[in-house]
Amino acid sequence: MDYDDSPDEAAFRLELRAWLAANDPGPAPPISDSLAEHEYKKRWQQALYAGGWLGLSAGSDLASLRTFAERGHDTYTITGQKLWTSGAQFADWCLLLARTARDGPKHQGISAFTVRMSTPGITVRPFKQAWGGTRFCEVFFDGAEVPVGDRVGEEGDGWPLATVVLAYERGPSELGVIATYRAELRDLIGPSAGDPVAEDALARAYVAVEACRLHLLESLTRRVKGETPGPGSSIDKLLMIRAEQALGTLELDATAASGLTGEDWATPSRYLWSRAASVYGGSEQIQRNIVAQRILGLPRR
Repeated sequence: MDYDDSPDEAAFRLELRAWLAANDPGPAPPISDSLAEHEYKKRWQQALYAGGWLGLSAGSDLASLRTFAERGHDTYTITGQKLWTSGAQFADWCLLLARTARDGPKHQGISAFTVRMSTPGITVRPFKQAWGGTRFCEVFFDGAEVPVGDRVGEEGDGWPLATVVLAYERGPSELGVIATYRAELRDLIGPSAGDPVAEDALARAYVAVEACRLHLLESLTRRVKGETPGPGSSIDKLLMIRAEQALGTLELDATAASGLTGEDWATPSRYLWSRAASVYGGSEQIQRNIVAQRILGLPRR
């Protein structure tokens, strides 16, 4: 593939860089302060929207879900529980997957809904993560009434909708992390200099980041040509996990004891968050199974 910009792409890049230079949001708050983090991201999303640059990406527990939607005359009654719902305590709406059929194959009978979080019968309980924040929540649905008109697509269309959304989430939508990874690498060059072990770890992290970046560019090229994301997006996610965790470990090692004595809580928070990369958006084991079965053609066991 050609990694050089076309004239239109080069012009787009310059336009975006100029906009970013004029709209710098400033340093992000620590991830341990979830409210401040949410307000920071909300302001940034609003600025992106106003500038015409906004893009969103989603999540779900898919076929294992046990939340049910019972059809009435003009509403569905939602009953069940959702875990690991990102930012639910701040959300006005959520995209919900729920079972509308209790029998049959688990991938069928799932429907999608847009649900207003202020609906009676919805309770949100944030829970504190190891790095100190409350980014994730449990959401309980106790007879919440959702209008039939808030169903997305036809009844039973939830599974194909969710798999398409997740394919986009796991793939080139993560291109934004590459700039963060490269900035982190630059910051670690000084602390690693002269230490053969640290330099070796830095080199390995660099390779992990570059492998992720190049594969994401290849995936993005296919998207530009009109191809929809497929199982190859699981490779992108696996490469992202490797890069994320390599950097998290390297940063923790660079802080030495200060990261463990409380003098520098931001770095161990960053490390603990990196461990979650192998779970969110579909676990590492799920991604490997997708690659094995749908790309390599290996049999299911």
